[in-house]
Amino acid sequence: MMLDFFDLYNYWVVIFLMMAGFYTLIAYDNLIKKIIGLNIFQSAVFMLYISVGKVSGGSEPIAADNIELYSNPLPHVLILTAIVVGVATTALGLALTIRIKEAYGTINENDIVQMNRDAEAEKAQEWGRE
Repeated sequence: MMLDFFDLYNYWVVIFLMMAGFYTLIAYDNLIKKIIGLNIFQSAVFMLYISVGKVSGGSEPIAADNIELYSNPLPHVLILTAIVVGVATTALGLALTIRIKEAYGTINENDIVQMNRDAEAEKAQEWGRE
């Protein structure tokens, strides 16, 4: 039996979302865009685990007559937990972004790094004078 290219379309969607999220995470300097990229990547991982955990023709794991094939509920339960952790991580990332905006006046990663380098260079100059 040969699998058709589109029989496993959910895996192609997962690959596309993973690459889109990873690209967004790496390509942009804006911290909000990085958080969005991380969420897209996380959603792709959730979809991957749910796709792997699905058993075609499988029934709920309830003991009953005439049922021979069961689906394992563990991947789905683990993904529910991961979703809660993902929401908490997103909330923490957004809260930190707000604090960074208050402290530096920007959420652009390159600007923040440059400000830190300038501050370190200024401290080194003051240290050398003393």
